[in-house]
Amino acid sequence: MKEPTKTMPGMATPDDLFARLEALDIETETHSHPPAYTVEESRGLRGDLPGTHCKTLLFKDKKAALWLCVVEESRRLNIRALSGALGAARLSFARPEIVEKYLGIEPGAVTPFALINDTDAVINVALDSDVMAAEITYFHPLTNDRSTAIAPADLLRFIEASGHRPVTVDLGPTATADTSMNIHPKTCQTAG
Repeated sequence: MKEPTKTMPGMATPDDLFARLEALDIETETHSHPPAYTVEESRGLRGDLPGTHCKTLLFKDKKAALWLCVVEESRRLNIRALSGALGAARLSFARPEIVEKYLGIEPGAVTPFALINDTDAVINVALDSDVMAAEITYFHPLTNDRSTAIAPADLLRFIEASGHRPVTVDLGPTATADTSMNIHPKTCQTAG
């Protein structure tokens, strides 16, 4: 059995996250499951949880700016088009050590909830308009062995309370489930 991802020493834990959400009066519901490193694994492990399941990607641009992008899990991204939509200089996936340094989590559990660790608000945040139009969304709560349901408006409130000013981007129609991008645990992408 795969081991769940861990938070980095000195960074927020899932318990810290849940306490912060409670302090913000944000309701969530968390479901436990075996560790999931890919969208495909996540689909197989979560069962029939209703709502919009998301993937979160951390990018670095040519000028070293960091972008956390939250998209619907089946969306296929054209990184060049995303760079243009964000006005970013040629995006590429951030290296694992950047994920650990700024988000305080291991690759494989990248989530907007990890912005709790970006206390200097270094990371730019982009939210897929499809995600923001959903009734309920799911993300890993800093480890990849759980999925936490949250309303998009509450997610936005959490992100803003963490000192970030996200932008919402319309990335066009989502792909069908069988053409989704699989996520590898050694990249900074995740299924939750």
